[in-house]
Amino acid sequence: MMTIADWFARFSRGTARISGSPVTFFLAVLVIITWAVTGPVFHYSDTWQLVINTATTIVTFLMVFLIQNTQNRDATAMHIKLDELIRAVDGARNRMVSLEDLTEAQLEQLKQQYTQLAETAEAVGDAVDDALANDDSEVRRDPDSGADSNATDQPEERKPVVGHGDTRR
Repeated sequence: MMTIADWFARFSRGTARISGSPVTFFLAVLVIITWAVTGPVFHYSDTWQLVINTATTIVTFLMVFLIQNTQNRDATAMHIKLDELIRAVDGARNRMVSLEDLTEAQLEQLKQQYTQLAETAEAVGDAVDDALANDDSEVRRDPDSGADSNATDQPEERKPVVGHGDTRR
């Protein structure tokens, strides 16, 4: 048997899917146009205005709960997916799982730590980039043979620079 929570989740998913469609938008525009066109017929009366005000208020009030339910479910699913990726990546910090449960102060402290890591990584990356740029103009010598390592026609293989902007480690 379907519980009320299951029914609401199913209803909110369906409503969110339908209400976000172009057809629903054009139907809403059609309702507004119809209401505006009927203004002269009803002499722009208070009742005529009350109809649209009441209808939009009710729809807005109900949509707030449906949208919030859908966003909560989507956020939970995203957290679970990210948690799985964190657990699966070698070298990732498992303490990053469930960050959403931390206090604002704990999150701010963690953010500051990662900002410092990013600044350090950027400084190291800039230094490596400068060293590689300066290294291009110099002839490298093989210490064992004394010969130029650039003496062959083969282009030198370089490893990619890791760390520039990378704050993961």
